[in-house]
Amino acid sequence: MDNTEVLKPLKTWSHLSARRRKPSEYEVVSTNLHIRANGEPFELDPNVFLSQWYKKNCDASPLKHPDWNSFRDPDGLIYRTYNMMQDGGETYVRGLFDQFNEREHDKGLSPYWAGTLARLYTPSRYLFHTLQMCSAYLAQMAPASTISLCASFQGADSFRWLSHTAYRTKELSLAIEGKGFGVDERHYWENDIAWQGFRELMERTLTAYDWAECFVALNLVAKPAIEETVLRKLGEAASHNGDTLFGLVADAELADGVRHRRWASALVKLALDVPDNANVIKEWIAKWQPLADHAIDAFCTALPDVPDAAEKAKRSTLSFQHSLFDQ
Repeated sequence: MDNTEVLKPLKTWSHLSARRRKPSEYEVVSTNLHIRANGEPFELDPNVFLSQWYKKNCDASPLKHPDWNSFRDPDGLIYRTYNMMQDGGETYVRGLFDQFNEREHDKGLSPYWAGTLARLYTPSRYLFHTLQMCSAYLAQMAPASTISLCASFQGADSFRWLSHTAYRTKELSLAIEGKGFGVDERHYWENDIAWQGFRELMERTLTAYDWAECFVALNLVAKPAIEETVLRKLGEAASHNGDTLFGLVADAELADGVRHRRWASALVKLALDVPDNANVIKEWIAKWQPLADHAIDAFCTALPDVPDAAEKAKRSTLSFQHSLFDQ
């Protein structure tokens, strides 16, 4: 007599079958994508450097959770929907560039404000590149593919910000002579006191190798400080100096920042399921925030026409951090 058990075929992937419902497109293409063979990362010998690095900076992180794979992006973005969304966003920004170029917007800027842009705006492509690199590292080291996807899209957004800045740098160099557009940005980034705080903050963040500390330093401290200062406060200064284009582009980029904060908040909420994690996150914020405050102060000191810019930027950053623990 044949007692062989006949197994019924699953209707979906095994890790999604327990929900007893048809999984969404997001769940199918975003969950459990990391390669972990028998507990060894990337199917490599456990003693090779990369395996040891991953075990130390991912598995042994002090931020613990029994199921990081349960994290879900609150916006449910996947590669297809992200590209559809940001294609529309890029169409809008490029439309702004074309429209203001036709109006010869840059020729109407005052020499004073043009000099401010050369010092405080066009060097930001270096800053945005550090955001891109840090997001890429976080995507590589995160313990769940749903976290990695959020970090990857965040890195792509940082590259978009960089591209916008590079495009505007070229436009400004064609319209305005004598301000060093396209020539002096590296000098400002490496030497101007206004940039040294953010330069130190991001160079140190790039050495936060523990995945969770990288997440806290980047998403809970550095990015909010940059968004509130280099985008929002510089945007306010632009509006006071007749530069409508900068404000509109900055608002479009800040919309990305709001989405980044949504997924960061959702990840913190999941982490707080483990009581000890609250103290771990707060200790890391306390470690990194002084660098961010110094960066905000240095940049805002150079900002024209925005009273109390530094204090307002720091309050906004602190308000976001407090909201993480009030969810």
